[in-house]
Amino acid sequence: MLSARLELDGTFEKISQKEYSKHKDEVNCCAFSLDLEMMVTGADDGRVRVFNRLTGQLVSRLFGHEGAIKSVAISSDSKYIASASHDTTVIVWRTCNASVVYTLTGHCRSVETVAFSQDGNFLCSGSWDNSALIWNMKTGTATKVLTGHRNVVQCCAFSHNDKFLATGSWDYTVRLWSLVRDPRIEECRILKGHTGNVHAVAFSVMGMLASGSWDKTIRLWRARDGSLLFVLNNHTGWVRALAFSPDGTILASTSDDESVKIWDVLTGECAKTLEGKMEQLQTCIFSTEGALLASGAASMPNLAFKNSLANRPKSASGQSIKTEGTTA
Repeated sequence: MLSARLELDGTFEKISQKEYSKHKDEVNCCAFSLDLEMMVTGADDGRVRVFNRLTGQLVSRLFGHEGAIKSVAISSDSKYIASASHDTTVIVWRTCNASVVYTLTGHCRSVETVAFSQDGNFLCSGSWDNSALIWNMKTGTATKVLTGHRNVVQCCAFSHNDKFLATGSWDYTVRLWSLVRDPRIEECRILKGHTGNVHAVAFSVMGMLASGSWDKTIRLWRARDGSLLFVLNNHTGWVRALAFSPDGTILASTSDDESVKIWDVLTGECAKTLEGKMEQLQTCIFSTEGALLASGAASMPNLAFKNSLANRPKSASGQSIKTEGTTA
């Protein structure tokens, strides 16, 4: 995992590194709390692990799933963790004592993605059964079943005002669901254009939606009407994760091409490329102060920010998580 502080002049400074090596099997997913103090990972061994990101200490192991962990999420107040598994269930955990709050059963195939709403009142899960479920966190029951995708629902995200939900699928589409009753807004918009599986979706505070695909492109959409704004196509590998900066003007993307790219969403231009030897770049997030963190399963020696789009040789995969950080 790496982190870097993006300054106003577009530079990155003082990279430091930390490694987390308590995993006994392949790490599939990673999530961070908003304050970046907590990191949660999920692995093929069916375990969810909670780390103190600042010290690197393993805080707890969460046991309960009977299959590989495919996705993890942390509520905005850091009180709850959700994990999605190949065993077809979602488990919601209480962070303070690692206890199970709910075991959510409703999908009939592997659950690939999970996300909390911004207010923490709802949870969305997406599955190989081609559906997404919205769960009420006060009751632990499914309040809505979202159908229409013709293949796996790989990713999901709530908008910052919780008025919209986006789901991305292996049917190459993004579906934009309205969560409020407004006759002026379609209940579901189908966003087409990708030519590969949609692997990541993210909303900005400015009302923009980004989608990343195995077709190596990122598409930026206007959430309120589903119109296409930009197609970003400088990656040379599958796009795996997306994150907007707190003010919504910058987008970060991670890819199988072993790079993290920084995009100016107002112009659609790639401002910076961070390159290094890291496979399986799984996630990225901006802190409220503008620090950028991304996670991967291999090391990144000689890390450098470049405008170059040159390809790098791939490193051998590893089971540890590494962190890179910067200070001003």
